[in-house]
Amino acid sequence: MDVLRTKSVEQSLRDTDDPEYQLKRKLTALDLTVFGIGVIIGAGIFTLTGKAAAQFAGPGVVFSFALAAICCGLAALCYAEFASTLPVSGSAYTFSYATLGELIAWIIGWDLVLELMLGASVVAQGWSTYATTFLDEIGLGWPDSIGPADAEHFSFGHVNVLALLLVLVLAALVAIGIKESMRVNLILVGVKLFIVLFVIVAGLFYIHGANYHPFVPPRADPVDASGLAQPLVQWVFGLQPQTYGVLGIISAASVVFFAYIGFDVVATTAEEAKNPQRDLPRGIIGSLVICTVLYIAVALVITGMVRYDKIDTAAALASAFRDVGHDGFATLIAAGAVAGLTTVVMTLMIGAVRVLFAMSRDGLLPFGFGRTSPRTGTPVRITLTVGALVAVVAAFTPIEKLEEMVNIGTLTAFALVSLAVPVLRRTRPDLERSFRVPLNPVLPIVAALICLYLALNLSLETWLRFLVWMVIGFGLYFGYGYRHSRRGVTGADAALRKTSP
Repeated sequence: MDVLRTKSVEQSLRDTDDPEYQLKRKLTALDLTVFGIGVIIGAGIFTLTGKAAAQFAGPGVVFSFALAAICCGLAALCYAEFASTLPVSGSAYTFSYATLGELIAWIIGWDLVLELMLGASVVAQGWSTYATTFLDEIGLGWPDSIGPADAEHFSFGHVNVLALLLVLVLAALVAIGIKESMRVNLILVGVKLFIVLFVIVAGLFYIHGANYHPFVPPRADPVDASGLAQPLVQWVFGLQPQTYGVLGIISAASVVFFAYIGFDVVATTAEEAKNPQRDLPRGIIGSLVICTVLYIAVALVITGMVRYDKIDTAAALASAFRDVGHDGFATLIAAGAVAGLTTVVMTLMIGAVRVLFAMSRDGLLPFGFGRTSPRTGTPVRITLTVGALVAVVAAFTPIEKLEEMVNIGTLTAFALVSLAVPVLRRTRPDLERSFRVPLNPVLPIVAALICLYLALNLSLETWLRFLVWMVIGFGLYFGYGYRHSRRGVTGADAALRKTSP
């Protein structure tokens, strides 16, 4: 049983010419950069900055954001090399298929589906919370019986109508066409960036220098952590996560790292870029750099306006402006969050659709499921299926406790893509690479180790849920995918299947 059979780069590129599975190349470098910003910047910029400063690092959280950006940037370099070398839909799934083998590719694809679909559901619920806040701020309101509900107040039969409507509208938009989706994304990202920049500039007038002293607060009590890595790190290095001090900055970096997750979704649209070899690295790295600057600027503003130990961790920016007599800014911040989270949900759904599209085209999912519409140039069946599943989860389930599942799926993909870079360099040195990761194989290996360490910091419950998800995935692969893979059949069988409905 050859479960590690690979799909050549040349075959992956040839598959993009199949008229039944062909996407339209419409995206520019600007589209891709905006796409990345749209998914990276979400509610985190309004809440996570204050939470990390208050609980872990004080004003030194700016170093935490810089450290997390460097760590995330290493993985981004690996994605950029692969995306420019193999500009095919599927992101890490496609990259792994060309280097590590079919079973590893299936694992990565299954992880990405978990990350993107569950992430879209979680963010849709967060969007509904900000939407109700915004409606309350402008005096309209929304009934609690059909609004967001946390796990503690959730009851069977409750429907989050706002989250349901959002996902259905966005699914229809994504099905209409990628360029149309990007136009809406561009407008909403523009609104989001305007509000973020407005908040930064306005906040500069209320900064008090005394709040920056000490910039790195003295070390305090250790942090309680349930991650698998903590006993190992404490035993080997004698270190334990701390609040404040230098170790507090590192602890905060582990928290804010997840504010950057999303740049990898840019790679899922590789097949729709006009000039992927040039534009994909620009989109991936450019969006990460822009978001890093914005995160650091917001961190400096919030810790300058409010002393770190008095920051409201639930609504840091809104509370900071209320404290200086600008209640109206809370409405503005809520509006920015609504616009920001809309782009996140749409981008995550597009990513999930493109991964499933690539897996279907390879025969690992039911053949024909991923065929594109001649009119829209999008895989409509997959889009509507993803939209329906995300809508059901977002509207009918309390999934706050599953948020870490998004992170574990992402970090697994990051690690394997990083390891795949030196593998492809060794096995296919002849391939043209318009972008190369510097210091190979050192940087890719460091990136993989960092991702592994961060994944091990996640709770044991998250790892157990992840194991259940993987068991289901292995059942689907060995029950259907392995036997129907286009890579595993003869040319005659492939031609016969290609004509089947």
